[in-house]
This record gives sequence, C-alpha cells and structure tokens, in this order.
Amino acid sequence: MNSTFFLRVKLLSIVLLFVSITACKNTSSESSVTGWAYNDPKNGGFEKVDFREQETGPGLVFIEGGAFTMGRAQDDPTFEWNNKSKRVTVSSFYIDKTEVSNLHYLEYLYWTKKVFGTTFPDIYVKALPDTLVWREKTSYNEPYVDYYLRHSSYRDYPVVGVSWLQANEFCAWRTDRVNEYILIRDGFLEPNPSPTDQNYFSTEAYTVRKWQGQLKTKVKTFDPQNPERDVIMQDGILLPKYRLPSEVEWEFAAYGLIGNMTDGEIIKSKRIYPWNGNGVRNGTDAELGKMMANFVKGKGDYMGVAGYLNDGADATNKVESYYPNDYGLYNMAGNVSEWVMDVYRATSSSDVDEFRPFRGNVYVTQSRDSTDGSIEIIGEPTFQKFTHKVNIPTAHGVSQDAAEVTDSILTLITRDKNGTTPPDGNVMIPGRIKWREVSNAIASDNLEERINYKTSDNISNLDGDVLSSIYFGEGENAYADRSGKLMYEYGKTTLVNDQSRVYKGGSWRDRAFWLSPGSRRFLNQRQSTSNIGFRCAMTRVGTISGNGK
Repeated sequence: MNSTFFLRVKLLSIVLLFVSITACKNTSSESSVTGWAYNDPKNGGFEKVDFREQETGPGLVFIEGGAFTMGRAQDDPTFEWNNKSKRVTVSSFYIDKTEVSNLHYLEYLYWTKKVFGTTFPDIYVKALPDTLVWREKTSYNEPYVDYYLRHSSYRDYPVVGVSWLQANEFCAWRTDRVNEYILIRDGFLEPNPSPTDQNYFSTEAYTVRKWQGQLKTKVKTFDPQNPERDVIMQDGILLPKYRLPSEVEWEFAAYGLIGNMTDGEIIKSKRIYPWNGNGVRNGTDAELGKMMANFVKGKGDYMGVAGYLNDGADATNKVESYYPNDYGLYNMAGNVSEWVMDVYRATSSSDVDEFRPFRGNVYVTQSRDSTDGSIEIIGEPTFQKFTHKVNIPTAHGVSQDAAEVTDSILTLITRDKNGTTPPDGNVMIPGRIKWREVSNAIASDNLEERINYKTSDNISNLDGDVLSSIYFGEGENAYADRSGKLMYEYGKTTLVNDQSRVYKGGSWRDRAFWLSPGSRRFLNQRQSTSNIGFRCAMTRVGTISGNGK
C-alpha cells in the first residue's frame, strides 16, 4: 500500500510540474497574438527580457503623482495674478532629496575639465558658475565671491550662480555618469579612470551604437545571426534622463500633500507652505518655535540676533537643513529658489493642459547624414563671439563715443563646425548626438499629416503665437517667422520672451510670501543669481506606484 501511495504522489507531482511548466510557457514564453515562442533561436530569437522595476537613481526620491490644485494658495500682494488655481494631474516621477550642492557641482567641473579642458577649454569655462553674482553695489560680499564655491566650509551648501542652461548641462552629464556606473556595476563596461573627449561614455551615443569605448561583455541574445549585442532600453537597465522638474512636478513635490491624505481620496486640508499651518515656525514638537525654512524674517533680519540665530544661516545653509516635507525633501521652501523646465507666461495656468501641464515644448529629432541616413554625432565645435556697442563712461558722465565689447564667455552660443546651433541655444558637446527641430520643409517629419501638432516650437501656443497676438493681421508678412511675433516685444513692453524660465520657491533673501510653492517668478535662461539653485528630476516609466528600490 505504501509503495502504491508513493507512486500516486510521484505521478501527481509530475502532472503538476507539467501543468506548471505549460502554464509558465503560455504566459511568459509564447506570444499571445501569434503563438510563437519568445527567446527561441528556432523562431528567429525575438527577445522578451525579464521585467525589471525602474531603479531609483542616486540621490532621487520617488514621488507618487496624482491630482491636486495647482497655483495660488494665499493673497497676491504683488497683483501679478500669474498663478491662478487650477485642478491638474501630475504623473509619478523622481526628484532630488536636496538641492544640488557645491560638492556635486565641483564633481561635474572636475570631470568636464579632465575630459575637455585641454582640447575644448571653452566647454569647461561655460560650465563654471558665475561667482560674481554675490556682488552688490553697497554690500561687502567679496568673501562669498572668493570662497563660496570652492571652500570646504561651503561644500554641502547649494550651488548658485548657475543659469538654466548650465543646470540642464549638469543634468545631461549626470545622466551619462549614472548610466555608465550602472553598466560597469552590472559587468558590461570596463571602468575608465582617464576619459577623454574621444572616449568618454555618452548614453545617447551608446544607445545608437556610436560610442567607441571599452566594452567588457555584451548581452547574449537568441538570434543565431547576432549572438550578442549592447544593452538597449528594452533591457530596463539604463535609466531615463536626469532633467529639471517641470513646474507642476516641483510644486506637487514641494507641497507634499500626501501627508494630509485620508481614506477615500480626500486631502483633508490644503497647505500654504510645504508644512501645515499658517506660520513659519515649528509648532508641534520639542523644537517649538524653530524656523521651518531659511528666509528674511523682517526688515534687515536675515539670521536673527546674536545668541539666538532663528534660522541658523546668514545667507544659504546646508542642503539638508531644517525639516523635510512629507516626501522627505529638504528646502522646498527657503535656502535657494530653484529652476524648473517651463517657459514663463503669466496666463499659463489658464492655457496649459490639465494632464501633466507644461509650457516649453520644442520638438526635435535626431539629425541624420544626407548621404547614408545614419545618425550624426557632434564633431569638433567652434565658438562664435558676438559684439555689441556700449557707451564709455568718463569723469563727467557717459560719453557719446561707443566701443565694441566682446560678450562674456558665459553668454556665447556654441555652434558646431558647420555653424549649426542646437535647438535650445545651449552647448554642443562633441561625442553627443546632433539634434534638430522638426520642420515642415522636411518631408520625413510628416508634420502635414499630424493632428496633435504642426510646428516644432510650441512655446507660444495660445499665448504669443499668431492666433493669440493682439497685433494679428497687422503688417504684410508680419508673422513669416518667429522674429515677427509682436505679442511680447522684449525690452519695449515686457521682459518676457521665449527664453524666460520659471523659478520656484523662496530663498534666503526673500520674505515669507515666496515660500509658498504656488508662487512663481522668471529669469532669462542665460542669467543667474546668488539665490537661485536647482535640483534634478527623472521621469517614472511604467507603473505609477514604485517599490522604492
């Protein structure tokens, strides 16, 4: 009897194993639309890679998205009315736990100088923060000019003097370094302690097989004709780009309303600041009365009085100072204001979409060689300097004579050897992919048949384009090109143009009004100040709920 029992158990186990294998094969190894097996060399070797949850990049915090009311949360004493309340939805994303610090930026400068300092020194010079932003005509701030960026005492303080364009270049550099680290960690690349302008790792170049660095191993495939390949995006190993957060992402993360959630999709209370309550002091725990952020408390009061420095900082403070909000993010109010991706328009809150709202889209595509259609890589760049006329001051005032003066290196536009300017006017780095704006003049872009957009540049959509202009119809061929847009006459009737970028949050030199995440201001993308810094973000791909790993 015992032998019969064990035989039946064994047979049952075999049947269950067969059923299990068959079920697995049907659900994970065969196409549900064709029936052909995946990962089978006999069927051509089409791959279905194991699903991988998106890895959380270094320094990032996962932000679960959702609906919230974006915009003004208090009275508007400035009477600008540029942040009307609007119910919107933001997708899940990642954002830095802190502002980018001087140490982080010095790491970037060190790498840039090491790679490009000899062959293309202007690339390194253009990356340098403008330390002269600390100067004020009637204030002695030379110690900050001399020491703030590089002295170890300020190592963990937020970097300032960085323009919007420079912040974007930092994000691009960070993308490459993080993905390079991941490929080295996972055994696909050899470490390269001495990168040069000819062999540094570029994510863009690698993914289009234009990178010529040192490979350690490749991914084994099921294709008999191509038994191995490089890592591709379908593998789920490489991370999406680091970038600046959009305005809606930054504001959503700053409020941290997840801390005010109750059962049933209800946010029990809105916030004025990244914390609850109407005040700017801690009112809940043992540190009762301590400042929640670094800002100007009143006229002439940047730090409190000797013996009781209420926020512990004269100008900026360390990036992990004060209390994090309910997402664990530091200094989403105070310390420094922060760049976001968006182009500024006063009426954006009324014009933008309710889902992932953003103003600033300029659609680009990879530039391809006209002969063989291959993707082009940026070669040796050249730097073109521009001159302008300035009046020369004399002992008796301003003279009528004018002289040509060459702009600072920080204002140069970098062009490649063919004179091509990148779509955003930023630096063209050798070794990266060359991009161009989509165009009606190029048939392959197929803009005529598109129903969702017809032009590459959509910055002025509904606010500044031909159809929205108050000067519509005036003048022959007035709107033949972008220079004909009269809605925003920069320098005449407004300081707003397509290079005006939004920055969010209060800073060490602002009053409490600006600490509200709903407040918004703007500055030209090439300019910088002593109170604007930035932090990076990253798109969440796939599921909207992350596992935090």
